[in-house]
Amino acid sequence: MKEEIKKRIEEIEEAMQATDFWADKDKAQATIRELGELKVELEGGGKYDSSNAVITIFSGAGGDDAEDFTNMLFEMYRKYVESRGWEVYIIHKNENDHGGYRNITFEVDAKKSYGVLKNESGVHRLVRVSPFNAKKLRHTSFSMVEVVPKLDKLADFNIEDDELEIGFARSSGPGGQNVNKRETAVRIVHKETGLSVHVDGERSQAQNKDKALELLKGKLFKKREEDRKKHEKGLSISATTSIEWGSQIRSYVLHPYKMVKDHRTDVEVRDVEKVLDGDIQKFLDAEKNLE
Repeated sequence: MKEEIKKRIEEIEEAMQATDFWADKDKAQATIRELGELKVELEGGGKYDSSNAVITIFSGAGGDDAEDFTNMLFEMYRKYVESRGWEVYIIHKNENDHGGYRNITFEVDAKKSYGVLKNESGVHRLVRVSPFNAKKLRHTSFSMVEVVPKLDKLADFNIEDDELEIGFARSSGPGGQNVNKRETAVRIVHKETGLSVHVDGERSQAQNKDKALELLKGKLFKKREEDRKKHEKGLSISATTSIEWGSQIRSYVLHPYKMVKDHRTDVEVRDVEKVLDGDIQKFLDAEKNLE
């Protein structure tokens, strides 16, 4: 397979030397895109970097503060995404009474968004004076970010029905009273791994099921990639990541001083508000060196 890819790359590079290569601009650009995709495939791990990103944020230790932090992280990513001219589509959300989220899943509708955001996966930590504490004490809370590629047409991620447990419930999503009374929400569990997804953002059960399968494929891909990397490094693999102290990849400190620090790259930014307002490119650029 690699030899075929190398051969095709050589053919394209030779064709690009022709004096009339740009005579048909659309064809030339399509050829260059093909060349880029072939080189990415030849390099391996970045195979799905051109996919849309699907992001889930889970609240961990910290109660109301953690659920509020999950909302803060969602807004941070939403603002970053929109600043690039990309769009956000909410797949599922589990909201509390204070406007926070126990968990929220959304798709970044833009090609290559997975490649840009994939290294944001991990536990994020917030330190601040809690707005939910009458004594105004300093509080630490945690949320976990999971970024997976949208995989909808890949044969190597075909999942058989007997591998899944599929359940249905009333949707809390848009669509009006009549729609919400029907069991349109879908929850799918992959039996072997225990990975699960819940989708209620579409109008019909069939649409929610299709979206759930896309998300599940992305989760399976992410797990396989993490397992492969840990195996290569000789690390033990735990079934789940604890969303608590000691496992964070980045800290957002608002009290007693202000700083955002990424613990993998040592990048520090003192303007926390600017980061939470979507200015995260400095972290994303540094994360590329982790690959």
